[in-house]
Amino acid sequence: MSNIAFPYSIDSAGRTGLTDTASHVRDLVEQTLLTSQGERVNRPTFGTGLMQMTFAPNSAEVAMAIQFLIQGALQQWLGDLVRIEQVNVVAEDATLNVQVQYVVLATQQRETTQVVTGVPS
Repeated sequence: MSNIAFPYSIDSAGRTGLTDTASHVRDLVEQTLLTSQGERVNRPTFGTGLMQMTFAPNSAEVAMAIQFLIQGALQQWLGDLVRIEQVNVVAEDATLNVQVQYVVLATQQRETTQVVTGVPS
Protein backbone atom coordinates (compact mmCIF):
# COMPACT_ATOMS: atom_id res chain seq x y z
CA MET A 1 0.00 0.00 0.00
CA SER A 2 1.32 3.44 -0.91
CA ASN A 3 0.98 6.57 1.18
CA ILE A 4 1.68 10.23 0.45
CA ALA A 5 5.34 11.00 1.11
CA PHE A 6 6.32 13.53 3.77
CA PRO A 7 7.51 16.12 3.19
CA TYR A 8 5.16 16.54 0.26
CA SER A 9 6.94 16.08 -3.06
CA ILE A 10 6.32 15.60 -6.77
CA ASP A 11 7.72 12.45 -8.39
CA SER A 12 9.42 12.22 -11.80
CA ALA A 13 6.05 11.67 -13.52
CA GLY A 14 4.64 14.91 -12.07
CA ARG A 15 2.39 13.13 -9.56
CA THR A 16 2.26 13.27 -5.80
CA GLY A 17 5.23 11.43 -4.29
CA LEU A 18 4.37 8.15 -2.58
CA THR A 19 6.11 6.06 0.06
CA ASP A 20 5.78 2.57 1.52
CA THR A 21 4.05 1.77 4.82
CA ALA A 22 7.22 1.55 6.94
CA SER A 23 8.50 4.93 5.71
CA HIS A 24 5.07 6.50 6.16
CA VAL A 25 4.82 5.33 9.77
CA ARG A 26 8.39 6.52 10.46
CA ASP A 27 7.40 9.93 9.09
CA LEU A 28 4.35 9.97 11.39
CA VAL A 29 6.50 9.11 14.42
CA GLU A 30 8.95 11.90 13.55
CA GLN A 31 6.10 14.38 13.02
CA THR A 32 4.66 13.49 16.42
CA LEU A 33 8.05 13.87 18.09
CA LEU A 34 8.95 17.17 16.43
CA THR A 35 5.57 18.92 16.68
CA SER A 36 5.03 21.18 19.67
CA GLN A 37 1.69 21.08 21.44
CA GLY A 38 -0.41 24.01 20.25
CA GLU A 39 1.33 24.12 16.87
CA ARG A 40 -1.60 22.56 15.02
CA VAL A 41 -4.72 24.69 15.20
CA ASN A 42 -7.28 21.90 14.93
CA ARG A 43 -5.32 19.51 17.18
CA PRO A 44 -3.85 21.64 19.97
CA THR A 45 -2.82 18.63 22.07
CA PHE A 46 -0.97 16.89 19.21
CA GLY A 47 2.78 16.57 19.68
CA THR A 48 5.27 15.95 22.44
CA GLY A 49 6.83 19.26 23.44
CA LEU A 50 10.27 17.81 22.67
CA MET A 51 11.35 20.83 20.63
CA GLN A 52 10.45 23.16 23.50
CA MET A 53 13.12 21.41 25.56
CA THR A 54 15.93 22.44 23.18
CA PHE A 55 16.96 25.43 25.31
CA ALA A 56 15.67 24.18 28.67
CA PRO A 57 17.97 22.93 31.44
CA ASN A 58 19.08 19.39 30.69
CA SER A 59 19.31 16.56 33.21
CA ALA A 60 18.54 12.88 33.66
CA GLU A 61 15.30 13.78 35.46
CA VAL A 62 14.14 15.96 32.56
CA ALA A 63 15.01 13.16 30.13
CA MET A 64 12.90 10.71 32.17
CA ALA A 65 9.91 13.10 32.17
CA ILE A 66 10.25 13.63 28.41
CA GLN A 67 10.40 9.87 27.91
CA PHE A 68 6.99 9.45 29.56
CA LEU A 69 5.53 12.39 27.58
CA ILE A 70 6.78 10.92 24.31
CA GLN A 71 5.47 7.43 25.06
CA GLY A 72 2.04 8.82 25.99
CA ALA A 73 1.81 11.02 22.89
CA LEU A 74 2.84 8.21 20.55
CA GLN A 75 0.33 5.82 22.10
CA GLN A 76 -2.42 8.45 21.93
CA TRP A 77 -1.87 9.59 18.35
CA LEU A 78 -0.40 6.51 16.65
CA GLY A 79 -1.76 3.68 18.79
CA ASP A 80 -3.84 2.31 15.92
CA LEU A 81 -0.75 2.08 13.65
CA VAL A 82 2.09 1.03 15.96
CA ARG A 83 2.82 -0.79 19.19
CA ILE A 84 5.44 1.18 21.11
CA GLU A 85 8.00 -1.21 22.56
CA GLN A 86 10.59 1.13 23.98
CA VAL A 87 11.37 4.84 24.28
CA ASN A 88 14.85 5.89 25.39
CA VAL A 89 15.78 9.50 26.06
CA VAL A 90 19.39 10.26 26.92
CA ALA A 91 20.50 13.71 28.08
CA GLU A 92 24.09 14.47 27.06
CA ASP A 93 25.53 17.96 27.45
CA ALA A 94 23.23 20.23 25.41
CA THR A 95 21.46 17.48 23.45
CA LEU A 96 18.58 15.08 23.92
CA ASN A 97 18.90 11.80 22.04
CA VAL A 98 15.51 10.12 21.57
CA GLN A 99 15.23 6.57 20.28
CA VAL A 100 11.84 4.95 19.70
CA GLN A 101 11.41 1.25 18.98
CA TYR A 102 8.01 0.17 17.69
CA VAL A 103 6.22 -2.51 15.69
CA VAL A 104 4.17 -1.47 12.64
CA LEU A 105 0.87 -3.27 13.19
CA ALA A 106 0.04 -3.59 9.47
CA THR A 107 3.27 -5.45 8.66
CA GLN A 108 4.43 -6.68 12.10
CA GLN A 109 7.88 -5.24 11.33
CA ARG A 110 10.02 -3.86 14.15
CA GLU A 111 11.40 -0.39 13.41
CA THR A 112 13.57 2.13 15.25
CA THR A 113 13.55 5.90 14.83
CA GLN A 114 16.10 8.25 16.35
CA VAL A 115 15.85 12.02 16.81
CA VAL A 116 18.53 14.27 18.30
CA THR A 117 17.62 17.76 19.50
CA GLY A 118 19.72 20.56 20.88
CA VAL A 119 23.17 21.78 20.04
CA PRO A 120 25.73 19.00 19.49
CA SER A 121 29.05 19.62 21.23
